Amino acid sequence: MPATKGLNDNLAAFLTMIGKSEGTVDIPNSDDGYLVLVGGTLFHSYHDHPRIKVWIENLRGYSTAAGRYQILERYFDFYKKELKLSGPDYFCPENQDIIAQKMITECHAMSDIYSGQFEIAVGKCKSRWASFYGADYKGQHTNSIDFLASAYQQAGGTFA
Repeated sequence: MPATKGLNDNLAAFLTMIGKSEGTVDIPNSDDGYLVLVGGTLFHSYHDHPRIKVWIENLRGYSTAAGRYQILERYFDFYKKELKLSGPDYFCPENQDIIAQKMITECHAMSDIYSGQFEIAVGKCKSRWASFYGADYKGQHTNSIDFLASAYQQAGGTFA
């Protein structure tokens, strides 16, 4: 069961949409995307961020992105301290969700999500998730707004 259980329906759907967009939630044995390294392989412990550098050919560089929301190691370290995340499983699904919600809040998109202003929320969050429509991350795949809206709606999100 996803850690998003109990959240506002639109927020839970938006979080699931992020996982769909990042390509994590549909990977077999990935615990709904929470155990995915960038590139699609799995890690096997929630104790901490996996801290594995994966070479990404089209970026011509390494990435430490991991988990359902593809959180970079350096950002995890910041949020772990900032949010006073508890262990012993610091990178557990609940904490990954907390970090993603903090990132959304920093983008000033939470009220847009709650009110169903989906495209506005995506636009505000595209600086955090390279897979979002309109994101300007060189060499990274982006998904169309239609793909994102479909994933959001399939996850139970509603539009204003």
